[in-house]
Amino acid sequence: MGPHKVSFPLDPCFFPQIADHGRVEVGLARWREAADSQDDAELAAFMRALPAREGVGDLLRGIFANSPFLTLCLEKEPAFLRRTLEVGPDAALEALIGDLKAGLGAETDLGRLMRNLRIAKRRCSLLAALADLGGVWPLEKVTGSLALMAETAIRLGLAFLLRREAGRGNLRLAHPEDPEKGSGLIVLGMGKLGARELNYSSDIDLIIFYDHEKLVYTGKRSIQECVIALTKDLVRILDERDPDGYVFRTDLRLRPDPGSTPPAVALVAAEAYYEGFGQNWERAAMIKARLVAGDEETGAAFLRFLRPFIWRKSLDFAAIQDIHSIKRQINAHKGGRSIAVAGHNVKLGRGGIREIEFFAQTQQLIWGGRQPEMRVSGTMAALEALSAAGHVTPQVVDDMEAAYRYLRTLEHRLQMVDDKQTQTLPANPQVLAEIAAFMGAADLDSFAAELTAHLQKVEHHYAGLFEDAPPLGAGGNLVFTGGENDPETVHTITEMGFTNADAVCSTIRGWHHGRVRATRSTRARELLTELTPALLSALATTTAPDDAFMRFDEFLTRLPAGVPLFSLFYANPSLLELVAEIMGDAPLLAEHLARHTTTLDSVLQANFFEPLPPLDALEAELAKALSEADDFQLVLDVTRRWANDRKFQVGVLTLRNVVEAGEAAGALSDVAGAILRQLGPKVEEEFARAHGHVAGGAWVILAMGKAGGREMSATSDLDLILVYDCPEEAEESDGTRPLAPPVWFSRLTQRMVVALTAKTGEGTLYEVDMRLRPSGNSGPIASSLEAFRRYQEEAAWTWEHMALTRARVVAGDQALAARVDAVIRDTLTRPRDRSKLLADVADMRERMAREHKAASIWEVKHLRGGLVDIEFTAQYLQLAHGPDHPEMLDSNTAEALERAAAAGVLERGDCTTLTEALRLWSAVQTVLRQTIAGGFDEATAPRGLKDVLVRAAGMTDFKSLTDRMEDCAAGAHEVFRRLIDQPAADLKKKEPPQ
Repeated sequence: MGPHKVSFPLDPCFFPQIADHGRVEVGLARWREAADSQDDAELAAFMRALPAREGVGDLLRGIFANSPFLTLCLEKEPAFLRRTLEVGPDAALEALIGDLKAGLGAETDLGRLMRNLRIAKRRCSLLAALADLGGVWPLEKVTGSLALMAETAIRLGLAFLLRREAGRGNLRLAHPEDPEKGSGLIVLGMGKLGARELNYSSDIDLIIFYDHEKLVYTGKRSIQECVIALTKDLVRILDERDPDGYVFRTDLRLRPDPGSTPPAVALVAAEAYYEGFGQNWERAAMIKARLVAGDEETGAAFLRFLRPFIWRKSLDFAAIQDIHSIKRQINAHKGGRSIAVAGHNVKLGRGGIREIEFFAQTQQLIWGGRQPEMRVSGTMAALEALSAAGHVTPQVVDDMEAAYRYLRTLEHRLQMVDDKQTQTLPANPQVLAEIAAFMGAADLDSFAAELTAHLQKVEHHYAGLFEDAPPLGAGGNLVFTGGENDPETVHTITEMGFTNADAVCSTIRGWHHGRVRATRSTRARELLTELTPALLSALATTTAPDDAFMRFDEFLTRLPAGVPLFSLFYANPSLLELVAEIMGDAPLLAEHLARHTTTLDSVLQANFFEPLPPLDALEAELAKALSEADDFQLVLDVTRRWANDRKFQVGVLTLRNVVEAGEAAGALSDVAGAILRQLGPKVEEEFARAHGHVAGGAWVILAMGKAGGREMSATSDLDLILVYDCPEEAEESDGTRPLAPPVWFSRLTQRMVVALTAKTGEGTLYEVDMRLRPSGNSGPIASSLEAFRRYQEEAAWTWEHMALTRARVVAGDQALAARVDAVIRDTLTRPRDRSKLLADVADMRERMAREHKAASIWEVKHLRGGLVDIEFTAQYLQLAHGPDHPEMLDSNTAEALERAAAAGVLERGDCTTLTEALRLWSAVQTVLRQTIAGGFDEATAPRGLKDVLVRAAGMTDFKSLTDRMEDCAAGAHEVFRRLIDQPAADLKKKEPPQ
């Protein structure tokens, strides 16, 4: 090398091996071409002589063989290389940084600033690589030099932008000669930059804060807009690629809640966030935080503010559990499994760099509050501190440090190849062998053995950390920390069965950022961390996990607070499984649960999974609840709360197939009955405050339709008639605002309807339909007993008498109830023209069939052979044969059919056909009304819902269910045609022509 001295003490033991000699020859040829193109004869001579130089020449060949990126850097920077070899790496780094500061300290041209920073970064990369590959610098010096370059670039970029904004009249600088000083703007370096552990092609993680009181803004927009624009320009200076490359890829996502905050955050907002919403993973991240640019006084003050947030003096069990969870979310295995080298991620994979970092950070968080010596930012320094304090053994530290140095070195080699931020080993054996050579290994097998040994040691020690704590993985990583989705976690969630794992992961990270009210307390987030794996596992077992997750998110969004519910889930894992089942398989119940989150409390009652008690017990239970309601509004709310709990219970029992359809319908009807019995007198009491009572007056509520037949579903309306009676001499009520009896009872009826239908904070009870009263909508809303009797005797249509077969008194005065029952019985047992009855029933069914055509077999009400056909058959039989067989009258359809068979007016086979079909339609309708809103679509219905339908119907599979439905429909329709349609048609033929 002639006159060129070398002050670069190389160690050949660290040199790369050569896997492909052809690349070396290509590299040497390009090097000679680069030398020939030099205008500086002395520099050209240096370049030609360098490959033959002992030591340096071998290192050069190792670079040509393994790194296209470094080869290009060498070709572009021969003068810098010569100077570096002459003065040595330490002096070269000092000169590089010094020249940069001197040359750009007062720079006013953005293009020149960006170009010179990129050239300096390239030189720094080359210098660090030479010192690393040549064994001159230890790992700490290599990473430290890159961190120093990053810090210098950030400071120069920030100073330039502050000067520029001041020149534009937007800012008034406290110290124009030193723009950063007193500016109120601070840049924190996080992660590897903060700890001076930057890897070779590392991003830099920055958080930019500003003190809105200290930063003097004099522009025309707002201070926030100014700082945000400045931040974006700083990122551009560092991150933008041009022909000279880039300085550092820059990431701002470690700031508070990056999904909803601007790129630069006001200190006052940051302080509020860390005090109220800061998470343990953010505490771990802040261990490495360091001021890398900006106002040193403001930065130091903010880091002092963060100290109590990072280092808690005392930790309760829940906080320690959450810190453990940082580690436990990563699915650790304590030995016993081989690790595949090909394709392994040396940072995120098993036994990787992150496990070493978390091993140190989690323990730092636990001990650092009371032991200040734990408060160090570097990973190896933290390991040494843990050993010195006796928290880990020296052997563990030795193993972890050796692995850390090896893995970080391997990470650098992977990135030196093409200057790409990768930590994943090649899957291709040939390319993997080239990486082994770059590491200086003799062959691929020896490289794999050394790497695996380190990985297994790290994995062993990491898995032993907090060994007694239960795992938080689910067969893979479940990590929801940081500003972006963890790839391994996305993979785990995908493997669990979720289609859009990215969205699930982002939503859960949003929960942890306090974006929903329920997770804005530290305790809530700590509990959530514990519950998340079980929650995802439970949702994954549903038939549509993504839909179930979205419904759970809606449910969580509506919660006023999370701790009570999360504590319930934590103490009662089966409750979490039930909620997941509801979210996945019962959308209607899920929607109800989202609106009435307190309903879950009722699930914990000992008798929740038992069938509902009888009506009298339900009424007593509601009466007890209402006894504490001291005003009418509270009466309405308590009634709704009670009803919601009981309806939800029936829904869950239906979903779990604990009760059959008939039992569920009866239970829902009894809930409505208990409400009418208890709420009616309360409404009258409230009404009487102004209008008093009618002396000697009484009223009853007559339930019709599904309510009368005790066949209610989850969405049934209440078909009601209020019948009253009072002495003829009663002229008006006795209140301060008296009313005539008909008006009094009509107003009372209106109040009852409002009490049932009004929407309060607890929701509504029922929709109420009064159109079955005498004369329908044109008649009085309340009917006197005499008017009711006279109407049924003289004016009612056949269809109204059919409806009356399902009438049942459900509330009100018992003596009046007996009289109303007598009117109903007299009406239904009155002899009538059978031919006219037959024609009327057939005609009415035909008109309904034209108006309500069933689009599918799942419309079990209007389907031919469905509920309407069966109900019409039962009603026809009661009206036709009631005069001869009054014992067969019953408001319940199934019971009426059984009584008809017992009376001999219905063949036993036909009775069986109709009741079996009725039972099937009731089962299907009960499940569908409890679980979904709208029609049922076989193609899109959740498989879990199909399974519930199959179980409720007593079938073995879905195909068997649909086949059975078709058979039942055909059978029931055949009976209806034979008993009603065909005889009516025959009668019509016999009528003389008009």
